[in-house]
This record gives sequence, structure tokens and C-alpha cells, in this order.
Amino acid sequence: MPKTRVLVEFGMGTSLRREDYTEAASRAIKDALWHNSVNMAEAFGFPKEAMIIDAEIGVQKPELVDTEALKAIFPYGQPNITASLGGLDIDKPHTQGVTVIANAAVIVSFNMEPAQ
Repeated sequence: MPKTRVLVEFGMGTSLRREDYTEAASRAIKDALWHNSVNMAEAFGFPKEAMIIDAEIGVQKPELVDTEALKAIFPYGQPNITASLGGLDIDKPHTQGVTVIANAAVIVSFNMEPAQ
């Protein structure tokens, strides 16, 4: 059966002081997840474990994102997380360093036939 996309949610997260790209990514994922209460698995008659979750993270230093640690955010489903160049690093005006801004797209799919 083909992988069929049924939901996309977007979020943004920051690391204001520590320049922690994983924490900013975590907050972006949570922002996307916590703004919905869509019960996709139940709507299609699937167990929650059948959800295929692709989370795409955009930050200025994607190599500093611990994608394995981010999988723990998802209480069920099959998460796959990738980090790529995106987001923003904003210089701090009165001190050294940057504020890290991460963007996330969380895509939920199932292995099923698309509707005709």
C-alpha cells in the first residue's frame, strides 16, 4: 500500500539563551503538535502505532540537532526526523551569541489506498 499523507502541522520554537538547536527543534515540534487535537488514527480506523510521522526541522546549524532525542516527543507512531538548513539565528544586541529559531513541519501519513 502506498504511504498517504493525511495531515501537516507547522510550528516554531526558540532557544533564547543557550543556543541549543535541539531544544529549539523540540519546542517547534511541540508547538506543531500541541495546537491540534486531530485524532487521525481513529478517523481512519488505524491503531495509533500505524501513524507514520515525518518531522522536518529547519535551523541554521542542522548538524547540531539530535534527531534521535527528538523522537521521544512522540507518544506513539513511527517518527522519522530530519534536520536541514532553515530557521534563523538572530544576533543578541547587547551580548555575544544568537537566539536560535527553529521551524518544524510534522507530517502524518498512513499506509493506505488514497480515496478515489
